[in-house]
Amino acid sequence: MATKENPGELKTRRSMSLSILVVVGLCCFFYMLGVWRRSGFDKIALAITRKSDCTHRVGGVAVKDTDDSDIPTNEFVPCDDKYIDYTPCHDQMRAMKFPRENMIYRERHCPPGKNKLHCLIPAPKGYATPFQWPQSRDFVHYVNAPYKSLTVEKAVQNWIQYDGDVFSFPGGGTQFPQGADTYINQLASVIPIENGTVRTALDTGCGVASLGAYLFKKNVITMSFAPRDSHEAQVQFALERGVPAVIGVLGTIKMPFPSRAFDMAHCSRCLIPWSKKGGMYMMEVDRVLRPGGYWVLSGPPINWRNNYESWQRPEKELKKEQRKIELTALLLCWEKIREIREIAIWRKRTNYNSCHKNDPKPTYCVENPDDVWYKKMEACVTPYPETTEPDDVAGGDWKPFPERLNAVPSEYRVNQFLEYLLRHIRTISCYGRGVWKLIRKLTVLLTRGAEKDTLGVIYERGLIGIYHDWCEAFSTYPRTYDLIHANGVFSLYNDKCKTEDILLEMDRILRPEGAVIIRDQVDVLNKVRKIARGMRWNTKMEDHEDGPLVSEKVLFAVKMYWVAGENITASTG
Repeated sequence: MATKENPGELKTRRSMSLSILVVVGLCCFFYMLGVWRRSGFDKIALAITRKSDCTHRVGGVAVKDTDDSDIPTNEFVPCDDKYIDYTPCHDQMRAMKFPRENMIYRERHCPPGKNKLHCLIPAPKGYATPFQWPQSRDFVHYVNAPYKSLTVEKAVQNWIQYDGDVFSFPGGGTQFPQGADTYINQLASVIPIENGTVRTALDTGCGVASLGAYLFKKNVITMSFAPRDSHEAQVQFALERGVPAVIGVLGTIKMPFPSRAFDMAHCSRCLIPWSKKGGMYMMEVDRVLRPGGYWVLSGPPINWRNNYESWQRPEKELKKEQRKIELTALLLCWEKIREIREIAIWRKRTNYNSCHKNDPKPTYCVENPDDVWYKKMEACVTPYPETTEPDDVAGGDWKPFPERLNAVPSEYRVNQFLEYLLRHIRTISCYGRGVWKLIRKLTVLLTRGAEKDTLGVIYERGLIGIYHDWCEAFSTYPRTYDLIHANGVFSLYNDKCKTEDILLEMDRILRPEGAVIIRDQVDVLNKVRKIARGMRWNTKMEDHEDGPLVSEKVLFAVKMYWVAGENITASTG
């Protein structure tokens, strides 16, 4: 049994050593949708490879583009066309070797080093420029994800439709066939979605992530996840639409998010057995839900009395299932605040003092709630941070977005945070205004996580992210991202895994003509650049914004456009 934590203990547990674990992911990537072209540099590529706005340089001397064409380069060959949609840690053939119990086979199972592919994943033939946001929310080129099964399986639910050479997404879902807007408005009648109070959301079992796509209109940013091909290509469609999503499942392993990350968590017929395993799955949601946050459960078993016949499930079974969910919610200190037909909404209490004191008392977790990478879920309750006053919100008061973005996080002093902001504002402005005009939305890569776990701070500011180890493949499909920003990643992993493995993974998840911005020590970047040439990336080195005497430099790289069946030639950059 654990007791309430004092502030010192709280600060200590949030400063974890991440020798292998790194704060990356969607924090790691700039979610953006550019206007891409099929040959040469696209607009983003042109913007970042032109002269940067880093004019404050000691002596005004720029980095020279050294001619290293005479240096032997290992040229990587294209992978076989069958690997077009290869997801190494969620490979379907490998997954079938693992137990089906508790969805273990759908969890991450990465290939050992000797089985890693050392080739370049091709794009499908005819790969087309993704639509620009917000058009991409509603349309995806068929050639980019040519899978029609969902158009049949979900035809009456308005998930997805096939219209010639594109898929269209009417915004429907299993529980909201009338559209995501109508459904979100129902939620907003109970949950403060409209005023910026709810900023970060978690959508478990997201389907094609229409909820997250339409929550953008409310300035809510959603982390969505679903298993690989539970329905064919659902997460892939979400990513093609430009919506944040990862391949994932609630099975036996904790979700790769810090504690108290999300303002709202959501499940719409997500098929997670909430009433089983002693309430363990609800306890895991509780871990990542901030005090005062909301949990939405839509679909079975809610309102079972009126729906058991249409759901074709026994009345007693549904009644028992809902009863167990209600009891677990009480154990977690969640207050049920509304039922709207098949939608139930709970709110997590704001602090330990507001919780009920009745038996049975929960078993509290004793492990660091942010130490989650490959850690097993347990049927225990994450303790609230300690509060001093009865009305205090554990972990800090909620601030509406965008005020939250620039509010000083609880772990920072004012001068520390101002220094941090000024440094990153200057870094971003250095890349040139042309880049940011094409960005739909932005999250930030932090590699300082090796020294301190800062992902919780990122969520506290109203941004989203995910834990990840760059020595393994990311839980996403190929061609997910338009831009990857890597700050110190290669120095951080110098003694942990091969530089070429990290670059090959970046190449896999980067769209054709996508861009990479890498900040690191000059000797590290010289090695990276040599490998990048063998991957046919066009590269350009620039000085640090503080001048040429700074040993840290910036490497800009752009992936070539090429598709399956094409012969690709070496880059000249």
